[in-house]
Amino acid sequence: MRDIREYCGIFGIMNSQDAAHKIYMGLHALQHRGQESAGIVTSVFDETRGKKVMPVHREPGLVLDVFKDPTVFDTKLLGNAGIGHNRYSTSGAADNHANIQPFLVHYRDGNLALAHNGNISNAREIRRSFIERGTLFQSTSDSELVLHLIAQSTRRKQIDKITDAVSQLEGAFSLVILTDEALIALRDPNGFRPLAIGRIPSGTGNRAEEAWCVASETCAFDLVGAEYVRDVEPGEMIVIDQKGIERGSFESYQLARNNGVSQCIFEYIYFSRPDSKIFGEMVDKVRRKMGKQLAHDAPVPEVGEDEAKPIVISVPDSSNTATLGYVSECKKLGQRARYEIGLIRNHYVGRTFISPGQQSREQRVRSKFNTVEGVLKDRVVVMVDDSIVRGTTARQLIKMVREAGAREVHFRVASPPVVSPCFYGMDFPTQEELLANQHEGDVDAMAAWLGVDSLGYLSVEGMRNAVSAANTGQHGYCDACFSRNYPVPVDMTVSKDENEW
Repeated sequence: MRDIREYCGIFGIMNSQDAAHKIYMGLHALQHRGQESAGIVTSVFDETRGKKVMPVHREPGLVLDVFKDPTVFDTKLLGNAGIGHNRYSTSGAADNHANIQPFLVHYRDGNLALAHNGNISNAREIRRSFIERGTLFQSTSDSELVLHLIAQSTRRKQIDKITDAVSQLEGAFSLVILTDEALIALRDPNGFRPLAIGRIPSGTGNRAEEAWCVASETCAFDLVGAEYVRDVEPGEMIVIDQKGIERGSFESYQLARNNGVSQCIFEYIYFSRPDSKIFGEMVDKVRRKMGKQLAHDAPVPEVGEDEAKPIVISVPDSSNTATLGYVSECKKLGQRARYEIGLIRNHYVGRTFISPGQQSREQRVRSKFNTVEGVLKDRVVVMVDDSIVRGTTARQLIKMVREAGAREVHFRVASPPVVSPCFYGMDFPTQEELLANQHEGDVDAMAAWLGVDSLGYLSVEGMRNAVSAANTGQHGYCDACFSRNYPVPVDMTVSKDENEW
């Protein structure tokens, strides 16, 4: 699956002497969640001005490119607290520099920086009300609305203004907010997007010297030496300040829940790294469960006893662990199958590798994947992928496997057919572009279009059972892209064209 794009990764830290370096490492671990731009804001006391200031560095590009000058950490991004953001635009034009986060403002309560992962579904309504009051906007991103809501709140305390602001939002929003005194982390009441809390122990054992951090995924903690503590709960807002660090506990506020908990199930299927723990469970474990359930819903094809076993290959990398679960369960069920590596992914292909005028899909796919002919030739091949959206990439990969000499090609998908777009922070094609809708859900017709001998999906019920079996401690997931059951009302008429703002 390559037709759904990642959205954003966020990271925040408090009470670390090398805060910017830690954020940089955290963003590097979260690079898979957004590759368009990156930014870091820190908080430091300026003795010349006699007050706190928030230096910022943000540019288009990958983390390694944006922060390639090491002096930025020694001369600019100073202080012991900060937040960072990797961006993929689900709302707000990708080529607009003003949309690069974190956003930073100075208002009557001091400095305020914000980084957002998700998509605010009532953004158009909120923006229209601001425009009618004469509010000026610097960006086309829905994230900027949060800053305006905070700044224009009539509440007296800053924390109450933030609570008032986020209580007016609908949709998906995991936020890290940096004030002059605190790092604030919160998730929307549905808990669509993941957000975890980590602790970096002090070398002396002194609690006051511990650093605390929050991140979209726990893989970011591993790179900075942090211990996973727990998730920010759906609808919870955590205030991490120096007093809380010294006593080992933080103020927690709960937003009103109106629609129940609906955590994004696609985080398990595709977006998150397999070495991350999200929604309380390791992604690797959940994907293996999905692969095992797929073996029941769509097993490998049967071949004669005198024929070679069908080989099962993954479409790297997000389907690797689901494929392992699929093969192991097929064997347990008495089906003949063998795991092989038949596709190699080139991890070093840049976004501009193919020159202008040569941007055909076939060339893009071939620049990223190559077949292992010695493995595939004359074999019955079962390809496992995490999902199919438009199907154009899958079709090209299937063609490549056939050209490598495969006798038969069968395709298995470790998720159900995608039938609806997402309005909670994932960049989906339109409803009409989805493969399943183009063929009115006819699996045989989809198989013929893809060019495979057979096509099999994980059922919606099988997906739900796999997630529940792997993560018994959590309840409530959003699977609207598979079921059309949207847990929060959305404006289906709103285009994803950011220029409509």
